[in-house]
Amino acid sequence: MKKANHIKERTDKPLAERYVSMSNALARSAQGLKLSEKRVVSMALAKTDSVPAKDAIQAQWKNGWTVHLTADEYANEFNIDARTAYDQLKDAADNLLKRQVRTMVQTVKGLKETKTNWCGQCTYHHGEGWVEIAFTPQIAPHLLGLRTKFVSYKLEQAGALRSIYSWRLFECLKSWGNKGKWSPDIDEFCHAMDVPKSLTDFGQIRRRVVEPALKELREKDNQLIDLALIKSGRKVIKLKFTFRPNPQGALDL
Repeated sequence: MKKANHIKERTDKPLAERYVSMSNALARSAQGLKLSEKRVVSMALAKTDSVPAKDAIQAQWKNGWTVHLTADEYANEFNIDARTAYDQLKDAADNLLKRQVRTMVQTVKGLKETKTNWCGQCTYHHGEGWVEIAFTPQIAPHLLGLRTKFVSYKLEQAGALRSIYSWRLFECLKSWGNKGKWSPDIDEFCHAMDVPKSLTDFGQIRRRVVEPALKELREKDNQLIDLALIKSGRKVIKLKFTFRPNPQGALDL
């Protein structure tokens, strides 16, 4: 891989107040990330907030871009101790090269699936507790220079979440925020949430994924979220989420 451009970080806002932005397609895709990896990627995206247009174009059409993160930043953003932050940052760096984004589009000739690597290179400095992530040009169109059909939220809005399912549901709902509802069929929901293939029964999916994610979002992000189950006979075939900001001081969803 050619050397990626190092994105110049903005300094006018604390990291927690910067925005994590991505295309709606990416927000609804199978991202393949564990919680620590999601945190690292989201921090890196927050650091690219308001990337100058010329840098975004170069990143998309040339070599990608590199972002520098430290264990101290990680500990501060996610309210964990320094030792845990150091270990999670190292593990995330080890794993990110293996992670893929899977997007699926229904066409007249059938389902089209595209797989893209998040990173082309990941460097971890032992003993100093920092990591550099080199994003690929292929992922850049989903992350940089977005003008329409994208999700954007402050890093602090998701920073308190302790479940990857809560975070993924948060992003999926954000991607439908202008409509206030999301009605995925079971396959679409499982794809977006990266539900393990071992969970084949909806009762298991509801207990392990849906209910814990809803509980955490309602408590920590103060969201008003309702869920209805659409059935064919006795079988659940679709989920219908309706959501709105809590008028009593909620963060916008």
